[in-house]
Amino acid sequence: MTSPSRQDVSSEQPENDPSSKAGRKPRVFSGVQPTGDLHIGTYVGALKQWVERQKERDNIFCVVDLHALTVPEGIDPVQLRNAARQVAALYFACGIDPDENIVFIQSQLHEHAELTWILNCITPLGWLQRMTQFKSKAQRAESIGTGLLDYPVLQAADILLYDTDIVPVGEDQRQHVELTRDIAVRFNNLFEEVLVLPKVVVPEVGARIMGFDEPEVKMSKSIAVERRGHAINLLDDERTIKKTIMSAVTDSERELRFDRASPGVRNLLTLYQVLTGNGRAEIEAEFEGQGYGVLKKALLAVVLDTLAPIQARHREIMDDPDGLDTILRKNADRARETAANTLERVKNAVGLG
Repeated sequence: MTSPSRQDVSSEQPENDPSSKAGRKPRVFSGVQPTGDLHIGTYVGALKQWVERQKERDNIFCVVDLHALTVPEGIDPVQLRNAARQVAALYFACGIDPDENIVFIQSQLHEHAELTWILNCITPLGWLQRMTQFKSKAQRAESIGTGLLDYPVLQAADILLYDTDIVPVGEDQRQHVELTRDIAVRFNNLFEEVLVLPKVVVPEVGARIMGFDEPEVKMSKSIAVERRGHAINLLDDERTIKKTIMSAVTDSERELRFDRASPGVRNLLTLYQVLTGNGRAEIEAEFEGQGYGVLKKALLAVVLDTLAPIQARHREIMDDPDGLDTILRKNADRARETAANTLERVKNAVGLG
């Protein structure tokens, strides 16, 4: 059979769902690498919304430590293990309930790597070479490993293992979820219709918190590692947070209206809006006639109030390593029930096992 085109797998086409059960909650999958610290853009654009809606959906949150190996130079094994556990602890500290959701570390389930190999065998090389992020990273590197080219297939396996309905991502990751759909359609056409087609969802409110030092660029973990003042990390101390906000890029004007403000000021207003829950008109009235210093001080207070309980809860969790490991093992076992079932369907379809 011929492979699908982009048009064949548009988000408008009906979704197949061979494993669906009547009345089940929509299943959401999200993965985060344990490289760099989680920042406030991740919190308002993802974690905060997931906490608020966690009873409405069947959520699976994966700390994708296998993806961290795509650039092996400089990896510290001990640091990687600790970072994976710390990210999981931050999810719980932000309010993700491990009984209502599944939070696990990717490398604890061999099914991810096994499905990746099978999908590798049906994924055309040209599809991977066209990935925008691969081309961008390859141009900056003297040499690249196979993992950098192939990690979108591992990402596809992560998603497809759990019969995922919805994948919430930033706009920069949309292409990878579209590739996941392409791979699923090609597999279903070549063998049996066993893989569910996920749908990409880009959150609208707070989805793009920009860098404090460069408000034309989305806040990024990788940039934050290289440049201080770019982001507020969830575990930053008060002094660092204050310095980042008070030195944020603005302009020489005094415009504090969302539709007229410069990118830097609009970014501060947007973050204030998301953290307070106040409407735009209310916020504009609050700061009418004020300078940017007043806005920055108000934002600082709101950020500190938001992060204080998260940091306190994170310390409690990390101070009980046995308790954290027990939770992660139980969640991995729950994740394995679905992953093993999907992998068995795939292996039967291709004649393995």
